Amino acid sequence: MNAVRVRRGAIAAASLVASTTLVLGVVAPNSDAAPKTPTAKALTGKTIFLDPGHQGSAAGHDLGKQVPDGRGGTKECQTTGATSVTGKAEHTINWDVAQLVKAALESKGARVVLSRNDDTGWGGCVDERAEAASRSGADVAVSLHADSTSTGADAGKTGFHMIVPTLPIPDKAVDSVQSGEGRKASNTMRDAFKSAGFSPANYAGAVDGIQTRSDIAAVNLTRVPAVFVEMGNLSDPVEAAALASPQGAARYAVAITNGITSYVGGKGASANPTAPVPAPGTDNSNTGVTPSDQKAPADDSASGVDLAGLAAIGPLIDQITKAKSPQEAQRILMTQGQDVTADVLKAILSVVYAVFGGKLPI
Repeated sequence: MNAVRVRRGAIAAASLVASTTLVLGVVAPNSDAAPKTPTAKALTGKTIFLDPGHQGSAAGHDLGKQVPDGRGGTKECQTTGATSVTGKAEHTINWDVAQLVKAALESKGARVVLSRNDDTGWGGCVDERAEAASRSGADVAVSLHADSTSTGADAGKTGFHMIVPTLPIPDKAVDSVQSGEGRKASNTMRDAFKSAGFSPANYAGAVDGIQTRSDIAAVNLTRVPAVFVEMGNLSDPVEAAALASPQGAARYAVAITNGITSYVGGKGASANPTAPVPAPGTDNSNTGVTPSDQKAPADDSASGVDLAGLAAIGPLIDQITKAKSPQEAQRILMTQGQDVTADVLKAILSVVYAVFGGKLPI
């Protein structure tokens, strides 16, 4: 039996437990559950820097201010980010996924440092975020973004990619880190996305999920291993809908968490510093739309699931999706889920079922 079928079986069993408890409106303790045995957490002692790209507001700040680009030149301080064809702003998509990843990493014992504190205010220029990542002493810094190839629908251009820097980088210290551990971390994240069922990008000159560019300050200036993730294309209607949904956020968060855990746990891919080079004539410049092209994000309250609430129970989602048997899924719900309200539990199961393509039988 393959892993997906096993997991679907586990979730089905978990849902049967949930359907009973939801009728009562509570999750009852399991008196037969064995006492929990403390175990060492996989990421204890590790620091992860998460940079949810862009910001909620640039009020009082000059986006066009020129800042160092790490190549001896300058670039704009920051951009507004893209807007999905569904109407949801990229900065919010990045923030939602980052909150789930943060919850999952902290449940594994990691210390997580964010580049910005919320999705309503300012988050800093690109050089300031790179400096914050370097000062954090993180084992890895991960920038989360979602691409956009057009202001309108652009069906067919889909998939994720990791942006790696053109080598060498002028700063020798940065070059040493990004050509070695940075490339290893990026390859590991690429592999985690593929293992999670995501397809590598079929556009922008990316080769097997890796795109090489010289203009990304986040990697040109950062002195710790850096991974720059473009989760997908917000101009493709299908991919945009997935990225904008709570279910999609959970899927991407699991892939990113697994990529980080594999890398810092010493199970990452090789560095492979000779990155794939796109064919001559391929435009590898920023494919995102310009700030002037952006439209105001739409209200996302109609999604039916509160992402802020899901962030708080991200670790529980992660545990349930990794259950290897119905009995294990039931045990997780009855022990770890004792303090979860009925509404939140239903949200958890809705997300998990969507991840595996099923329907919630409650």
